[in-house]
Parts: sequence; C-alpha cells; structure tokens
Amino acid sequence: MENIKSSILLIDDHPMLRNGVKQLINTINDFEVIGETGSGIEGVKLAQTLDPDIILLDINMNDVSGLEILRYLREKNISARIIMFTVSDAKEDIVTALKTGADGYLLKDMEPENLLKALKDISEGKIIMDEAISHIILDYMRHGGGTTTNQSHDINLLTPREHEIFNLLVQGLSNKLIAKELDIVESTVKVHIKSIFKKLNFKSRMEMTVWYLQSKE
Repeated sequence: MENIKSSILLIDDHPMLRNGVKQLINTINDFEVIGETGSGIEGVKLAQTLDPDIILLDINMNDVSGLEILRYLREKNISARIIMFTVSDAKEDIVTALKTGADGYLLKDMEPENLLKALKDISEGKIIMDEAISHIILDYMRHGGGTTTNQSHDINLLTPREHEIFNLLVQGLSNKLIAKELDIVESTVKVHIKSIFKKLNFKSRMEMTVWYLQSKE
C-alpha cells in the first residue's frame, strides 16, 4: 500500500528546537518537513507558497506574535491544520488560539513520542490537545467552540462537490485521503476546502467539526 506522507511547516524562532523536532519527525515515514523558519513574516510567505498539510506554530515569536500569524493565515483561507506548539499554558492564549482558528494546542514540554502520536492523530483528522490543558479546551468546546449561530453556517451554500468534501472533512479525512476517495488531485481538494471555509464562515476544521457534531445532537 502506498504511504501517503503529510507535509509539515515549522514556524518557531528557536533553531535548536526546530532542528530537534525536524530530526524527530524524520524518524518516521508518515511525515515530511518541507519548510522551516524562525521568522513569523517568512512563515506566512512559506505557508502560502508551500501549502503544507500541517503547520507547527509557536506563539511567542520575535517579530510577529504567533496568534497574529494564525489570524492572518485563516483570513487568507490557508487550508493547513495549524497546531500551536508553545510553552504557554495561559488560558487566554489557549482560548484565543482556538477562537482564531487553531486545530490543536500542544505544549513543548511533552514527550517526543507523544508529539509523534499527536501529529499522526491530526493527520487522521482528530482533534488534538495537550493533556495538561485539556480541561480548558474541553470547556471551550462544550460551550460552543466559539462558533456563531447556525444561520452563519448554511451548508446549502455548498456545491454538490463541496458537499462531498464537507462530509469527508467532518469524518476526519486528510486532504490526501479525500483526493484519493474522490479520485481528484489534492490541489483541487485544497481549493474546495478554502471555498467551504469561506462559505460556511469557519476558521478551522476543528471549529467546523465541533459545530457539525453539536448540530447532530
């Protein structure tokens, strides 16, 4: 069976940490680091140019706040799953990141094997969170996940193809698996996902999935 790798972009202003994370990721075949930078501004450019599957983003960058980078990337409808990877366990940072469109939140003091597991989970469409701050994230999700009213998320706005992709997204399929399932190229999937986010007024897959699950209750 063909091994479908997920591409990763590292945005963190600590060179030693970036190098260590890159070496760790390279120990398994499921992922490929396609870019890295210590500059937030450069990170935005790389995200738009490389269009990775996953972005590991630090909050405390030297030039631009990671939260500002996140906000900008979501405004540009970047389809990557953006994971905050930081030392900050402040509730304000966590909730702001999730409201702004983060797909997960991990602390840098986690064990290496747990980081790899988290990356595998996110590549399979699961919502990831650091156990140390899970109570904050679960409380946030329990109270609506920052979503607005249902009328802001009208799935009738979607085309038939977008409906197909939406249904696969909320099942947790990655871009690559959606492309394989529908027999289309991955770049086409990404274009459709950007359109879906824009039409349904969602910032992230996590926000969309939480809304979908709550709408079925």
